[in-house]
Amino acid sequence: MNKKEEQELNNVEDVVEIDKDILQEEEDDKKALQETIKKIKETASEEDPRPSQQVNLRTILGGDILTAEMVRSQIWLFVLIVAFTIVYVAFRYQCQQDMQTIDKLETQLKDAKNKALAASSTLTEKCRESHVLDILKQNKDSLLHIADQPPYIIQLPE
Repeated sequence: MNKKEEQELNNVEDVVEIDKDILQEEEDDKKALQETIKKIKETASEEDPRPSQQVNLRTILGGDILTAEMVRSQIWLFVLIVAFTIVYVAFRYQCQQDMQTIDKLETQLKDAKNKALAASSTLTEKCRESHVLDILKQNKDSLLHIADQPPYIIQLPE
């Protein structure tokens, strides 16, 4: 072998060693990447971390008590509360409308009773015997007059 061939062989061996080093580094990088992905999968989750069991004013005012998990687990309770609130408001509104109608009808009833009482009073006054006699005296052309004799009882044979 000549020098040139030896040099080429050394160069090729160097290249092979560099390639081996590069491949080794790539394998190490892949392992490190896989380990990192594994750690991320272990620590990361879509769930919110569980809140501490300690409930105090700060957690309530801060809104920490309303975590996604708690809201999701109690969604039907919230829906039920909203439905009851809507029904309560609707019934209260209907009750107020009915009470206003009742008040209006009671006022109308009082007015009608007063009018009926006034009409009854007027009729009673006009039907009084003294008043009828005064009207008869004023109308001289009337054939009606006060009876001089008491009424008779007519008896019919059976």
